Amino acid sequence: MLLVHIRKYYESTTGEDVPTDQYNALHISPVHIHKNKVTHKKAILTLGSEIVHHIRANHNP
Repeated sequence: MLLVHIRKYYESTTGEDVPTDQYNALHISPVHIHKNKVTHKKAILTLGSEIVHHIRANHNP
C-alpha cells in the first residue's frame, strides 16, 4: 500500500501523472487479500519499477 501512497503523493505534489499501465493490467490492489503472495509481490515490483522509470525519465539531472 505504501507504493500506492507514494505514487499519489508524487502526482499531487508535481501535477504529473505516473503511467502505471503494467500495474493496472495486473488487476490487483493492496486491498485484494484473496490474491496470493506471489501475485502481490509481482504487483509491488511492477508498480515500483514504473514509478522509478517515470521519475528517471522526467527528472534526469
